Amino acid sequence: MFHRRDFLTRTLGGTSLLAVGSTVPEFLATAARAAEKSPDAKAKDTILVVVELTGGNDGLNMVAPFADDLYQKARPTLAHTRKDILKLDDYHGLHPRMNELKQLFDKKQLAVVQGVGYPNPDRSHFESMDIWQLGDPKRIQTTGWLARTIPGMAVSDAGVPGMFIGQERLPLALQGADGGVISLADRESFKLKLTGNAPPRKKLLEDLNSGDDMTADLAAFVRKRQLQTYTSLKKIEDALGDQNQPKNPQQRNRGDGDKNDLASLNGKLGLIGRLITKGLGTRIYYASINGFDTHSGQASQHADLLGEVSSAIGQFFNALGGEAGRVVLVTYSEFGRRVKENGSRGTDHGAASCLFVAGPQVAGGIIGKHPKLDDLSDGDLKFHTDFRSVYGTLLDNWLGVESRTVLEENFPTLPLIDKAKKPDAPPKGGGSAPKPGPAQKVETPPPAKG
Repeated sequence: MFHRRDFLTRTLGGTSLLAVGSTVPEFLATAARAAEKSPDAKAKDTILVVVELTGGNDGLNMVAPFADDLYQKARPTLAHTRKDILKLDDYHGLHPRMNELKQLFDKKQLAVVQGVGYPNPDRSHFESMDIWQLGDPKRIQTTGWLARTIPGMAVSDAGVPGMFIGQERLPLALQGADGGVISLADRESFKLKLTGNAPPRKKLLEDLNSGDDMTADLAAFVRKRQLQTYTSLKKIEDALGDQNQPKNPQQRNRGDGDKNDLASLNGKLGLIGRLITKGLGTRIYYASINGFDTHSGQASQHADLLGEVSSAIGQFFNALGGEAGRVVLVTYSEFGRRVKENGSRGTDHGAASCLFVAGPQVAGGIIGKHPKLDDLSDGDLKFHTDFRSVYGTLLDNWLGVESRTVLEENFPTLPLIDKAKKPDAPPKGGGSAPKPGPAQKVETPPPAKG
């Protein structure tokens, strides 16, 4: 006996009206069904964008304690000078290439979370990355933390709940979700194909769904889902086809990447921004940038990477316009680097580090104290903020998902989200950035170690 779920999946999968390649993907059929979870199909959901800095980012040079003599002594060739650093206060400063993030900090739209890590840190790229993506230092979980988030997350307008933009395999963080997660690697992945003459076919679908009660019978339900599937695919294809952002050779030379190149972070975040403004309905986006395993010749390599990260994030929020207020972006890396530079003018695998949380609704500032440079663990910074506190705060206070159901424990909430803030109006005609304001520093007690 057919249940409605079975009938819908088979009908959408074999329909002659709509196809991507040869069939409609299961994720879109699932996403269409997931729309029923939302009480308001016109709701403007909050969105989380995750940016993975692959390879072990040197947080000590990304947010540097420039005023600490121990920092200068530990890094004779890598330490930033007081003259070059982008000062956040009298002690901390951003890497000199992170001008766009400095502007977000000055607008109180960037939180710098310090001393982030987990108990008994693992310095293996693979093991530590698994820990962050599982959201579980003990590695008992078998599904990713974002995958476990999706079932409890409302999604309006038949949106695709989660999307990975990249040519690599689906990250562990998104693996194990019950439908609704896709990988988008290139512009040919989701070409929309309607059999026959496309405009009349689309008009037929719309006419078939023009009735007041679309759930009165199973056939009407299927027709409605076909139209929603068509709409989602059309939005993806339109976003992939947009070429309205000009190429800038100067930006590419400093490592930003072409905004239309999905191999660059600029291209990935540019596509995510277009999907958001087109109303796809996706609530979790994931992108990555690699190259942070800087064992030798770190100075120039790290500068180019951080320059690309800063530029891509800055341009991403500028392009969102009025949609920016419902977007929060978080960065992370599997571990930091050791405090002392090595003999190859690079840094080796470390432990605790820092991360960014950005967006108009973020309670910007410095969260937590910088780990002490005279109290190290085997040459590494000690953590005082469990990374699951960051996850838990974003789940509870941004995505509206109970963090305990995802992380299986309660972790201290961090002062990251301020929904009472009124986002700045987007500048008209690409206006200049506002003048810097005073840095905001927020101290938080160390969370209980789990």
